[in-house]
Amino acid sequence: MNLSRTLATTRRVLRQLRHDPRTVALMLVVPLVLLSLLYWVYDDSPGTFDNIGASLLGIFPMITMFLVTSIATLRERTSGTLERLLSMPLGKADLIVGYALAFGLLAIVQAGLATALAIWGLDLDITGSPWLLLVVALLDALLGTALGLFVSAFAASEFQAVQFMPAIIFPQLLLCGLLAPRDSMQPVLEAISNVLPMSYAVDAMNEVLLHPDVTGDFFRDVGIVAGSALLVLGLGAATLRRRTA
Repeated sequence: MNLSRTLATTRRVLRQLRHDPRTVALMLVVPLVLLSLLYWVYDDSPGTFDNIGASLLGIFPMITMFLVTSIATLRERTSGTLERLLSMPLGKADLIVGYALAFGLLAIVQAGLATALAIWGLDLDITGSPWLLLVVALLDALLGTALGLFVSAFAASEFQAVQFMPAIIFPQLLLCGLLAPRDSMQPVLEAISNVLPMSYAVDAMNEVLLHPDVTGDFFRDVGIVAGSALLVLGLGAATLRRRTA
């Protein structure tokens, strides 16, 4: 991997995003709107919002980054841009890491805005540090970016990229412990949930919600989420195709 080529890819992607305000709005504004909507839904039951708001603070950025990254990468391939780029001295790792850096910068902004809104705008009551919530939200957004880069290799159209969402995101959403405690699920479902990274993202958020100090479980959970993101990025580089057949 060449650092200058990777950074050149990052700058190119950021320039493209600057001229695409709708995509930027999807990444930065939609999670804020969804959090606010959830707060209003539980307006008469603030305790309920406190219980699930922290978890959704990590889930919403993951979903939006997954959608945007998968579609943007696929558009590069179907337009022929990716094929032209890879015909030059640009490796797959340069491209994947460049994309990850570009969307990662946006993920920092997204996670910061969402965390600030939840803590100071929506009065999310947590026991731990808001900075730890920000760390987990950022890792979740980066995981969504990595998953989007990975699945884009298997889609032939933007419509197919969106279709991967029910297959990749929805099962994790159902089994992550948001709707029911994972240890109360059927053994098979619990076993599946134990290998899904979103489960550990929710666990990490709950650790911040309930404990004033950083716990060993928190370090384990964020380590698994970060490791999953790196693993998926590696798979994305290995499966990246120059063009759609």
